[in-house]
Amino acid sequence: MAPSKVLAGARVVLPTGTVDGGRVIVDGTRIADTAPPDAETVELGGHWVVPGFVDLHNHGGGGASFAGGTHEDILTGVRTHRLHGTTTVVASAVTGDLDFLARHAGMLAELAQQGDIAGIHFEGPFISPCRKGAHDEQLLRDPDPAEVRKLIDAAHGHAKMMTLATELPGGLDSVRLLAEHGVIAAVGHTDASYEQTLQAIDAGATVATHLFNAMPPLGHRSPGPITALLEDERITVELIDDGTHLHPAALQLAFHHAGAARVAFITDAMDAAGFGDGRYMLGPMEVEVADGVARLVEGGSIAGSTLTLDRAFKRAVTVDGLPVEDVVAAISANPARLLGLDDRIGSLEAGKYADLVVLDSGFDLVGVMRRGAWVVDPRVG
Repeated sequence: MAPSKVLAGARVVLPTGTVDGGRVIVDGTRIADTAPPDAETVELGGHWVVPGFVDLHNHGGGGASFAGGTHEDILTGVRTHRLHGTTTVVASAVTGDLDFLARHAGMLAELAQQGDIAGIHFEGPFISPCRKGAHDEQLLRDPDPAEVRKLIDAAHGHAKMMTLATELPGGLDSVRLLAEHGVIAAVGHTDASYEQTLQAIDAGATVATHLFNAMPPLGHRSPGPITALLEDERITVELIDDGTHLHPAALQLAFHHAGAARVAFITDAMDAAGFGDGRYMLGPMEVEVADGVARLVEGGSIAGSTLTLDRAFKRAVTVDGLPVEDVVAAISANPARLLGLDDRIGSLEAGKYADLVVLDSGFDLVGVMRRGAWVVDPRVG
């Protein structure tokens, strides 16, 4: 058991607002109300303390893939993102052969059972060939509820989200099936109209997969899925704030219409996150990463990102000008709520896990704590 600690003198972001000169008491793995007599005091004057980041949509990092890697590959990716403040991560698969996806889901479920990942997100194969992005068109299929159920069952209770083009045959029935089984139905990689998207929301969809990307643009006569997803209070919109996937004005538009309570920052990271430029595989697709931007070798489509959530946090505050409290909601509290984990993570409150990030005055990461133990110690280096 890690020694008890009092993190003192920091700007602490709580659900009720920011406290200057605040403190966070860590007793074992949890945040506590009162400090034991032998608690160690860690002075963090001039720093911010915010909840650990929660990533709903992540394909890997550190040179390793969540989408097709081994146990050790998955753990390498998890460790890489923890070093960048992501204390909770959902492992995202990409389009593949259905039997392979089912087998891989079984392996990911073991890691979820151990607590290394928070669950599984299936991005594909039930997506539109018109908006396939970095997915192999030969492996795409309509969302047959029986096949959707096969993947849910293969995840042994750890399926958290599935991205669907809900306008395809079987799409709405698949959304209903996911909702019945407590799995988030996410609208994405879709060519749906405004009206079709509303039908999906009424059927139970609650998330927009990387809003704006891999869907029809907003039009004044054909408002498309973007308008439907932004205007409906039942939808949380994923945003990739890396400066490549979204123009800053598009991000501001989403925040203005959805509000901070309905935004979830994600990375959509692939293997190169926290690793570097070069050639990689995203599922069966070859990717070239140059200057931190990942694109398919064939066709040049953007292929996920090399983003880490500490960079997204800093950009959201320093470039986009968003309030720190709104960024904390989008990067911690909202995704924790979507995953049904907000009783344990997502905010700095007594009784919850001591998952937190320490940022300096310029919003660069200097510390990460998970379950009460330092992953990155702010007192070292």
